[in-house]
Amino acid sequence: MPITKSRTEQEGERARGGQGVLYVVATPIGNPADITPRALEVLGGADIVACEDTRRAWLLLASHGIKKPLVSYYEHNEEKRIPELVERLRAGAKIALITDAGTPGISDPGFRLVRAAHREGVRVAAVPGASAMLAALSVAGIPTDRFTFEGFLPTRDSARRHALEALRAETRTMVFFEAARRLAETLAAMADVFGAGREATVVREATKIHEETIRATLGELAGIFASREALGEVTIVVDGAPAKAVASETGERQAVTIALLLESGLSLKQASAVVAKLTGRSRREVYNEALKAGHGGEREPGDADSEH
Repeated sequence: MPITKSRTEQEGERARGGQGVLYVVATPIGNPADITPRALEVLGGADIVACEDTRRAWLLLASHGIKKPLVSYYEHNEEKRIPELVERLRAGAKIALITDAGTPGISDPGFRLVRAAHREGVRVAAVPGASAMLAALSVAGIPTDRFTFEGFLPTRDSARRHALEALRAETRTMVFFEAARRLAETLAAMADVFGAGREATVVREATKIHEETIRATLGELAGIFASREALGEVTIVVDGAPAKAVASETGERQAVTIALLLESGLSLKQASAVVAKLTGRSRREVYNEALKAGHGGEREPGDADSEH
């Protein structure tokens, strides 16, 4: 159904004039006490609350004595809702965007409404708070100076493995969301691709009564969850690949590529130029490393003295 405005809202918007504000409001991921005073203030002062599930949003607001018009905004109706919400913002409305749990826009369609608001010159304000990703990182015991958020992996085995293969050389800590019913098979795939000895942490039901944090190797975690059922919301934090291992793997791949190019009839100089272009490395470095690896025989004077 289209969003309808009450007479009071219409009068309020005319009185305010100018642009409205889109507030991106974080809500608890489990423990209801984790909502911030500022979030309650913004929700209480909003004209509309755009939410993923109106029933869950109603319960949250009611528990704090807040009663506001609720508008559903989720992945399958966003195309219809965005123009309506942006029109309201341009008319001066204050809209609070919330998701079922955590911070809107993180692995959910909230970013599209935020992007549309920016395009229209509407002010967007963050009201930070709970985040399953940050909560898991804080208790994982794995380096957080650099990390990458990968969200949910594909559900099909082949597609999931392909996605993990692309991350095998990632040196940053990786954070994944996963459905509890797929946790065992995902951990097994991670152990196979990343190595059973790679350290990782599974955070289940963060901030809730049955919260559980298990830190072990991927092989150990795969074994643990293969023998028991996992329930609730799950976040997996995986240590990045060691830089030395990545360098070694890169060197091995480069050597194989050089060998194949030489077999195809290219000279070492030509093969080095191809690999340098593919990797973004210096041709001189590639050429000299190939010589050290025994490709191409003796160095020819001037072969790698300059870049082209």
